[in-house]
Amino acid sequence: MEQSAGKPSSLRNFLVRFLLFGVLIIGVRFAYIIAVAGESCNIGDFCFFSLPQTLSLVTAGTGPLAVESASGGGSLQPELYTSKDWIKGVRFYSSAFQDLIAGGYLSPQSKSLCVETPTGRDVFSLREIGVKDAVGIARKGVKPLVKFGRGERIPFGNRTFDFVFSGEDSFVQSAKPADFAAEIDRTLKPGGFAVFHFANPKDTYSFNSFLDLFHCFRVVKLHGLEGFDSSMPYIREIVLKKECGDGAGKFDFGDSNGKCYVPGYKHDLVKIAEPLISEEPLKPWITLKRNVKNIKYLPSMVDISFKNRYLYVDVGARSYGSSIGSWFRKQYPKQNKTFHVYAIEADKTFHPEYGLKKGITLVPYAAWVKNETLTFEIHRDPGEHVEVKGRGMGRIRPVQSLGKEEFDGEVEKIQGFDFAQWLKKTVTKNDFVVMKMDVEGTEFDLIPRLFKTGAICLIDEIFLECHYNRWQRCCPGQRSSKYEKTYDQCLQLFNSLRQSGVLVHQWW
Repeated sequence: MEQSAGKPSSLRNFLVRFLLFGVLIIGVRFAYIIAVAGESCNIGDFCFFSLPQTLSLVTAGTGPLAVESASGGGSLQPELYTSKDWIKGVRFYSSAFQDLIAGGYLSPQSKSLCVETPTGRDVFSLREIGVKDAVGIARKGVKPLVKFGRGERIPFGNRTFDFVFSGEDSFVQSAKPADFAAEIDRTLKPGGFAVFHFANPKDTYSFNSFLDLFHCFRVVKLHGLEGFDSSMPYIREIVLKKECGDGAGKFDFGDSNGKCYVPGYKHDLVKIAEPLISEEPLKPWITLKRNVKNIKYLPSMVDISFKNRYLYVDVGARSYGSSIGSWFRKQYPKQNKTFHVYAIEADKTFHPEYGLKKGITLVPYAAWVKNETLTFEIHRDPGEHVEVKGRGMGRIRPVQSLGKEEFDGEVEKIQGFDFAQWLKKTVTKNDFVVMKMDVEGTEFDLIPRLFKTGAICLIDEIFLECHYNRWQRCCPGQRSSKYEKTYDQCLQLFNSLRQSGVLVHQWW
């Protein structure tokens, strides 16, 4: 009897051990999925939380929303697709895309790309309204809607898409907007449409800076939309149409005479700039220095986000602390942009210190109207005591003028270069360029040259010190003998710049 009673017990123990082994297998499988795979399994795999091939939601006003899983599976997240934010976004994009279909900018047959889409709501919405051939890219892919990629390097071939969409201010957040625009141009077919959503209304300067990035495109629609969350309560929708093929219709700076056109929106900025000092100051060394508090800097008036690079060109830089370190890097409003500095300085005395500074390119020549050898005069006004490494302020002149006037001071030969041509080779209209010019009187040569060559249009903002026979600090009632120009002539120079649409400020 005891033997017969032991058999059921052995069978029971075997079954328990078998069940425990099965649980262990399942647990190991689950741990592998969570810890190793890091996402849900492919459809048909044995695992927990597998989603069906079609995920459907029903939201009021939009009808059933469905997205098919890409072949090979994906990492759909059920909590994402049922959240309120997701549903609100899908409703918004579905409505916006339907309006674009009604306007003829999008069709169910359009091969479509959504760029820098963090959640894929826009891709989901395109597929839901019938645009089946739609995909998104982002730095972190959300399978199956979004693949890995970024706006500055779109992982598709030339002329692949009929429709490209950039939403949620993704274009503004790009560190390289020119590359972003070039990639959209490359991957969009001629005749295709690119649509952008920006947060908040933009000023005309930033709007035109944005358009300058797209050489072959025309604005076909500019529309305001109510946003769907607090981060973008108002959305500005811009629709561009690509109207030329690769390499055609590119912007060619200037006409055959090198001249350029200053657009109206730049003239509008000049109108709201601080007024010029119309009467000659008796103490210019005080008045002009105080005037810096009244300056309306361009970045304090407009958004500069759509520029490709940010550059400060200091013409007549002297020492690092003269203006670069003491003023520009500390006081100029940069909107969190990193500016590269070009220090143009002919005096060799100041050259060594620039070799230790990061983000600065030294141009060790004299800014001039052509490439030629010049004389560099070092002298001081009577009673003037300037001790910057033992040097006074320098003035440049062509070699031919040497000996025509008596000069009691140091004279050196230096190399001058065509500043206007250098500027046209160094910067583009897509760069944000700030310039300070302190060239000891040669501004009356350089400024006309900038206009003649059209290089003036490459400069967004100028801080100009105009040199004239001003009253001297040392000697009351005496004017400087270094310069022949008068204050009225300087004022005419400033007014001519502003009347031409150039934002110029009086510097000291």
